[in-house]
Amino acid sequence: MSPDDIKAMLGDRWLAVESYIKDSLDSDIGLLQSLNGKILSHGGKQLRPLLSMLVAMACSGGKASDDSCRYAAAAELLHNATLLHDDVADSSDQRRGYPTIRSLMGPSVSVLVGDYWLVKAMGLILSADNHGDRVLHIFSRTLSDLAEGEMLQLQKAGTGDTSKDDYIRIIYNKTASLFVAACLSAAISVGAPAEIEDAVTRFATALGLAFQIRDDIFDYSQDKGIGKPVGVDVLEQKITLPLLGALQSVPERTAAGIRKMVADIHEHPGNRDAVMDFVKEHNGVSYAEKELSRYISDAVTAIEILPESSYRDMLAEVARYVGDRSR
Repeated sequence: MSPDDIKAMLGDRWLAVESYIKDSLDSDIGLLQSLNGKILSHGGKQLRPLLSMLVAMACSGGKASDDSCRYAAAAELLHNATLLHDDVADSSDQRRGYPTIRSLMGPSVSVLVGDYWLVKAMGLILSADNHGDRVLHIFSRTLSDLAEGEMLQLQKAGTGDTSKDDYIRIIYNKTASLFVAACLSAAISVGAPAEIEDAVTRFATALGLAFQIRDDIFDYSQDKGIGKPVGVDVLEQKITLPLLGALQSVPERTAAGIRKMVADIHEHPGNRDAVMDFVKEHNGVSYAEKELSRYISDAVTAIEILPESSYRDMLAEVARYVGDRSR
């Protein structure tokens, strides 16, 4: 089932989410309105609000509330706000195959538009009838996680000593944390009991980690159909799971040499091909794919406590899609 199929199945509930996103961004400043429209027209899969609405429906017997729609919309606004900021931090010229606001208008405009989306996300949460204060704390924690994840990644880029625990913390903070906010706020919006909140949190954590691991595997893929360049993580001094898997299979001295090659990549960009070959030779991608499968299994198992429904089945299907996606 595709994202569009899920949106069609959600019907009026999804239309409400889209309306909250669009209406929240409305501005009488022509330039801002134009840039917001440009971002919305290149919206991607909208996976986080889709998961949020599916969780709300699965936890309520298909009776998601208006607050559910507000929180789902807020998750999408916050996600795009972080992308606008990330494009500045990473000097990115393209996002989802289109020019970034940073490349079109400069870094200052990208940061300002990102700030605007962030504030509108918080406003949506505070406009909810119930639980707004608690959900705001959850989303605020996500923002803290994102900043800490970026800083830890930056710190480790200079030292080349990223461990597996470091890596999991980084991808939890940068990716899984927002999955948790989107899904947990959805459970809260329909008054789910504590044990269901816990199950949803475990589902979202495992799924968010799996989502980022799949992205990191793509960086070592030779499949041209993926639609993104390979070897970018190495050039950015990022030691991700495929490389960590390869490193654990060689003597410490060899591993130290590879880590130094990554740390020194700015001075020696030709090291990238050697690192890519090392990962291939030592089955690093296979190692990462096994870890990915384990997280997908954990996600599917976590929601078995939810009442049987087509919405729960769809959540499991989305989890498997994340594991199997090809781009």
